[in-house]
Amino acid sequence: MSRPLVLRDTRFGGLPLEELQERARRVRLLLSDCDGVLTDGTVYVSEHGEALKRFSLRDGMGVELLRLAGIETAIVTRERSAIVARRAEKLGLAVFDGVQDKAAALPQLVAATGCERHELAYIGDDVNDLGIIAELGKLGLTAAPFDAATPVARVVHHLCRAGGGEGAFREFADWILRLRAGGTEKDRTKGGRA
Repeated sequence: MSRPLVLRDTRFGGLPLEELQERARRVRLLLSDCDGVLTDGTVYVSEHGEALKRFSLRDGMGVELLRLAGIETAIVTRERSAIVARRAEKLGLAVFDGVQDKAAALPQLVAATGCERHELAYIGDDVNDLGIIAELGKLGLTAAPFDAATPVARVVHHLCRAGGGEGAFREFADWILRLRAGGTEKDRTKGGRA
C-alpha cells in the first residue's frame, strides 16, 4: 500500500499542522520584542526630550487571553525604557531589557523563567531578532508582524496580517490558542506575504 502524498509548506520548515498543534500545546511563555511588535516602531520625542510610544489595547487583551490559557508573556528588548516598564507593569509582564543579543541571552531567559526552549514562543520584527527566532524556531513557535523586515518575515512560522503596534501580538496569541484547540489547515499558512 502506498503512502498518501503529503504536501508540506517549506516556509514553515515543512511543519505539518499536527506539529504546529503540538508545539502550541507546549507553550508556557510567549516572549515578545517591544518596538516594532507591541508598538509600531515610532517614537515621538518633544523638544524637552519626552518620548511617547503607542501600544495596542488589543495586544493587551491578547496577554490576558494567554494568561487565562496558562501562558505567560514577557518582553525582551534592547532598549531600557521607562515607558516599556510602565506598560509591562500595567499588564503584569516580566521585562528583560538591555538585551543586546537575544539568542545569546537564551540560557539566562530560560533560567529566569523556569521554561525550557520547547515551551517558548517568540514574536519579533527586525534583523536583531533573527538569532532568537532561529533558535526558538527549532522547537517552539515564532511569528512576525506583517511589516517586519523581509529576512524575518521569511523565516517565522506565522506572519501576521496585522502590523507592529496594530494587533500583531494579539493575532499571534490567537493563532497559538487556535492551534491548541485543534486548528485547521488554514492555520498552516502565513497571514500576509510569502
